[in-house]
Amino acid sequence: MQILDGKSLALEIQEQIKQEVQMLNQRKITPGLAVILVGNDPASQSYVNMKAKACSQTGIYSTTHEMPESITQDALLQTILMLNQNPNIDGILVQLPLPKHIDATSVLEAISPKKDVDGFHPFNMGRIFCNLEGFIPATPMGVITLLKHYQIPIKGKNVVIVGASNIVGKPLGALFLNENATITLCHIYTQNLIEHTKKADILCVGVGKPNLITKDMVKEGAVVVDIGITRLDNGRIVGDVDYENVAPLCSYITPVPGGVGPMTIASLLQNTIKAAKLRAEIQGKE
Repeated sequence: MQILDGKSLALEIQEQIKQEVQMLNQRKITPGLAVILVGNDPASQSYVNMKAKACSQTGIYSTTHEMPESITQDALLQTILMLNQNPNIDGILVQLPLPKHIDATSVLEAISPKKDVDGFHPFNMGRIFCNLEGFIPATPMGVITLLKHYQIPIKGKNVVIVGASNIVGKPLGALFLNENATITLCHIYTQNLIEHTKKADILCVGVGKPNLITKDMVKEGAVVVDIGITRLDNGRIVGDVDYENVAPLCSYITPVPGGVGPMTIASLLQNTIKAAKLRAEIQGKE
């Protein structure tokens, strides 16, 4: 069993990004990321802080717009419009979840597809499904980058994804399909989940339910990617996989923390650099 060490790979990627930022600086461009945080959810604040820290470590300019839980949808949309028009901002990220009175779809659709570094805009999502160039959601992108770094074959493999969210499961399925894998996408209504997971050469789980995947659900030699993250009452952070009992069966497995999480942030930075390069190209033509 080998650990898929997302933490060390993310640090390598950050070093590459540093160099790319310096090259952009020579062209008088500083990549800029704007983060919108609504309310004071501790988990969301923690994620935003991690993103800001990664930006400062790589030389990306970042700004966080903190807004009260009570903000109106119109006021939030006005902020996004302002950031869309700001030439120094390359990427806009709205930290989810949003308060119940705000329609998240309308908010995400208001972000310019050229600045949609989270890859959640239907325009970018559609391009993924058509295997076209665009911004890929950070977590699915991080998973594929991690597997390729460890030279794990994907073509022709049976890939089972548990969790069919728009943020992770669906785009991850599209990315695996683009790599010529055979996809099974499982969700809350899937019957006899074990029948599917047992067949997986690569099993990806992103539900947010500790110990959902037990050792009897995984075939020997499988690659297991645990995307779930939950903080238990005792403060311990765990994934969706019963790591201690499942790990000995696997050929590769991601730890939680230190697996997919750091890769998500690294991928977000890569998308921000991609957006800044697009700006550099446009400026170069003017």
